[in-house]
Amino acid sequence: MIRIYGEMAPSSPACGSSPMFVCICHGITDSTIREAAESGVTSVTELTMRTGAGSTCGSCMDMAADLLARHAPAEPGFAELPVLQAA
Repeated sequence: MIRIYGEMAPSSPACGSSPMFVCICHGITDSTIREAAESGVTSVTELTMRTGAGSTCGSCMDMAADLLARHAPAEPGFAELPVLQAA
C-alpha cells in the first residue's frame, strides 16, 4: 500500500488503514503526531522533546508542523463562551 503525504494513493483499496511514517529516523508515524496534538502538544519543539521527531536530520519538521496544526484541538472562541446574565 502506497501512502502519499496527506492521502492514500488512488490505487490503494484500504484508504487510511495504515500509518504513514513522518520521521523515518525515529519511526514516528502520523498517528503518533495526531495523538500528541490531541493531548496538548502545540509546537514542533515540544513534539521533538516528547517523541524525538526531527531531532536527527530535521527533514520531517515541515510535515510534522502541518500535522500538529491540522489535528490541534479547537480552542473555544468568543462565540462559544457563555454569556453572563445581567444581575
